[in-house]
Amino acid sequence: VALRNLRHRMGDVDITIAHGSATLLACAVTGRPFVYRQISDTTFWAAGWRRRPRVAVYARRARHIVALSQVAATALHEHLWLPMSRITVVPNAVQTASFHAVGDTERAEARTALGLATDEFVALYIGALVPEKGVDLAIRAIASTTNARLMVAGGGSQELELQQLAQRLGAPVTFLGVLRDARAAYRATDLNVLPSRGGDSMPATLIEAGMCGLPSIATPIGSIEDVVLHDRTGFIVPVDDVDALTARIVELRNNPERRRQLGEAARAHCVAHFDIDVVAAQWIQVLERVTKR
Repeated sequence: VALRNLRHRMGDVDITIAHGSATLLACAVTGRPFVYRQISDTTFWAAGWRRRPRVAVYARRARHIVALSQVAATALHEHLWLPMSRITVVPNAVQTASFHAVGDTERAEARTALGLATDEFVALYIGALVPEKGVDLAIRAIASTTNARLMVAGGGSQELELQQLAQRLGAPVTFLGVLRDARAAYRATDLNVLPSRGGDSMPATLIEAGMCGLPSIATPIGSIEDVVLHDRTGFIVPVDDVDALTARIVELRNNPERRRQLGEAARAHCVAHFDIDVVAAQWIQVLERVTKR
């Protein structure tokens, strides 16, 4: 019934945008024209000798493919054997007007509202609490760092395990749960961290943090390096390298001026490349091309 309804609704429009892997099969079997937007790491979600060729067949039924970065486009080409001529890079987008750089007074007020000390160094993780996100690495890193706290916002299957890890290590970690509005957390922090092990492509949290004038420490997964420019808007550290993550946290804790410089560069970069108006114009070009309008 759901597929029949989907096919009927797709018949009422010129083109449908299939947003993410869960929608690919559904749109592919309708026979209707659609553009597929790949939002996760292709090599991660289309792994295995059985799944990989099946996904490739479905993807070829799309009129066009949108990848979040050139790295993601290359992965679609090499992993799913899709021709590059049918792939266009359009990055993720965030509404710039919803985020702004935070000053000392606003940061202190945000920390007070969250029950945090106003004079401590605070790092932030926002996302799902699952193994591939590497939140355990952030907890271990903060446990090895003096005069620093980690805020963790989100929920998931690993939540209790991560809370127990923080308690066992004596790590100063504040678990905020799932936030309806993450801006309060961004306003309260000095640094954003995402030590992902895999599965990510271009997380919006990195863009949002950048638009708030925050540097990020992340890993070279998916399209993350398009958002976090190493040594320019933050730092890229190797996957599963707690020592490297700890060293970068300590570096930014000890150098407020360097933190400010990276944060300002992060905002400028994210506004220039990931503002929703900039990205919408790129989407219009894709849709005009595929519909010949």
